[in-house]
Amino acid sequence: MNKGDLVEAVAKVVGKKKLAREAVGCVLESMTEALKKGESVTLIGFGTFKVAKRAARTGRNPQTGKPIKIKAKKVPKFTAGKMLKSAVAKK
Repeated sequence: MNKGDLVEAVAKVVGKKKLAREAVGCVLESMTEALKKGESVTLIGFGTFKVAKRAARTGRNPQTGKPIKIKAKKVPKFTAGKMLKSAVAKK
């Protein structure tokens, strides 16, 4: 499923594709803004989106084999909720 498929599914409930597109866009934008601020986004039963800090480390250039420095950065992280885990496990 991609964003277009999600819009189609929401449109079946709300009745209008334009309204569904705006709703999905608003939800994703709100989640993105919260994560930018370092906040977590919890959707009960579905899961939690958080920002994790990845430490600086040394990697290797695959072409030359020489060590390279990889900078520290923040990355999004998702942890599935209990209901999502059990729904997926049933298939």
